[in-house]
Amino acid sequence: MMNKSNHTHTHTLLLPLLQKLKDVYILWHGYHNTLPKTHRYSLGKKVDDLFTATIGVIAGASFLPRNEKTPYVKLAIRKLDTLKIFLLILWETKSLDNKKYVALSNPLDEVGKMLGGWLGQLNKQNSLDLTPREK
Repeated sequence: MMNKSNHTHTHTLLLPLLQKLKDVYILWHGYHNTLPKTHRYSLGKKVDDLFTATIGVIAGASFLPRNEKTPYVKLAIRKLDTLKIFLLILWETKSLDNKKYVALSNPLDEVGKMLGGWLGQLNKQNSLDLTPREK
């Protein structure tokens, strides 16, 4: 059984990237049930699945050795980009209003920048690891 202090401690261990994505997902979760039925069970479900898959990929990458993270970060970026396109479609079809779309897309853009920064850092570190060192 997890006591409250352990739960709070675990909460603080989330990567800032995961924390932000989790917060946006919780916001999305509230919007999902307000979508028109024509989109709730089709595109809405795809958006929901992409959110949870992206969270899963990022969480998995965070536990891997540095030299194994890159493919997972790239996968998270692809999933996030697809998620953003589906949200754009929901907005363009008036299934999401302007306020909700902006409330979701702005933090998702930040998540994308964070993922891009992580990928850049990994690429730099991995290229340094491959460079022969002088003696």
